[in-house]
Amino acid sequence: MFIALSTFTIANDMAAEVREAFKNRPHMVDNEAGFLKLEVMYPQENENEIWLMTYWTDEESYKVWFANHYKDSHHGIPKGLKLVPGSTKVRYLEHVCG
Repeated sequence: MFIALSTFTIANDMAAEVREAFKNRPHMVDNEAGFLKLEVMYPQENENEIWLMTYWTDEESYKVWFANHYKDSHHGIPKGLKLVPGSTKVRYLEHVCG
């Protein structure tokens, strides 16, 4: 299993709006080849930091989605959202067990 972990920090107190947007997301990625699930969370010590974990059967499926549909998946971003500069990070993980 391949996991892409994306993190970012909201700069302008719109964390509640961002969380709501994820709850009401259009589920565009759900039927993509190799997609398993999406989890959205934030650390208790910083509600403005958002973590997105997408789970895939393999890295190639993620790469195909990213190359073809990544931009489309961001249409639901709340208007006026500002991020802390340099806070956006993507890490790739291999699942060992669980």
